[in-house]
Amino acid sequence: MATLFALLTVAADLAVVGIGLVAIVDRDGSRGIRPALIETLGPSALWLAFLVALTATLGSLYLSEIAHFVPCELCWYQRIAMYPLVPILFVAAYRRDAGVWRYVVPVAAIGAAISIYHYQLERFPDQASSSCSPDAPCTVVWIWKFHFVSIPFMALSAFVLIVALALVARSGTGLDTTDDAARLTGHSDAVGASEIDGRRR
Repeated sequence: MATLFALLTVAADLAVVGIGLVAIVDRDGSRGIRPALIETLGPSALWLAFLVALTATLGSLYLSEIAHFVPCELCWYQRIAMYPLVPILFVAAYRRDAGVWRYVVPVAAIGAAISIYHYQLERFPDQASSSCSPDAPCTVVWIWKFHFVSIPFMALSAFVLIVALALVARSGTGLDTTDDAARLTGHSDAVGASEIDGRRR
């Protein structure tokens, strides 16, 4: 299972790199690569982000409850950031609410920052002498695959991919990004347009 999780992590990293390269190379969309990516990936981006969060959640529960890896304090902080993303992204994907990025990105960014700190703590364990619990030290490396993938790195990859997918969904075609306020107030575009015309008259 550790190897499977590591392979999924590498796949997530490659996806992030791919999305990032498209954003850099075709930032203004003039080459047609960025619009093609958004058109292809946008409508399903929130469902993919939900699957990433769900996989990360179930994976963490497998490691602690079945593999009996004792989660440290920083692991719990990362779980606190990851677990709420599962229901949030599910509801957003079901409602096709691309505006959810406003809530998902800050939470995932906080989780990613904790993951980065935890990862470097594994690499430089001497700094953890006064901050780690002796019962569940943050410096224990339970998994080490491909010479760079550990548990906090897995979490980091998941958080970053969720951010990338949420931002793709923000610009994705077929997702409701402009009519949120109208839907919440019960007004359609047509009603809004008629009101504007009425005011002009």
